[in-house]
Amino acid sequence: MNTLARYALTALIAVGIAAPTADLALAKQKSCKTLNMLDPDSDGEMTLPEAQKRAGLVFDRLNKDKKKDSTLDAKELRGRMTAKEFKAANPDNDGTIDKAEYAAAVAVRFKAANPDGDVTIECDELRTKAGKKLLNLLK
Repeated sequence: MNTLARYALTALIAVGIAAPTADLALAKQKSCKTLNMLDPDSDGEMTLPEAQKRAGLVFDRLNKDKKKDSTLDAKELRGRMTAKEFKAANPDNDGTIDKAEYAAAVAVRFKAANPDGDVTIECDELRTKAGKKLLNLLK
């Protein structure tokens, strides 16, 4: 094998090894620690149904008085919503948020955190102000 052929073969082998590694690095950049905690299928993005499922778990965890009611008051929300946000999330004005209202608030924040409208939240969107507000309801 001549020298030129060896260089060409070496280059092809290097490209074959580097290409999958580059794809893996790109996939890791798409994901982040915070999203990994919230993303049940670990695909590097969160859909609204995934966010609402997580919100249901958070709601249940926050609802300390489960035997008495199935709602959260402002105190139980522990700062996850401002007074204005609480009022907007409480259309029946009963002073509490039920699970459906909490899920609706998550949907509103999800939409705000997803400006590209691709129906998924990625790491870069979680880092925005709107993304952080969404996270606040999911942690």
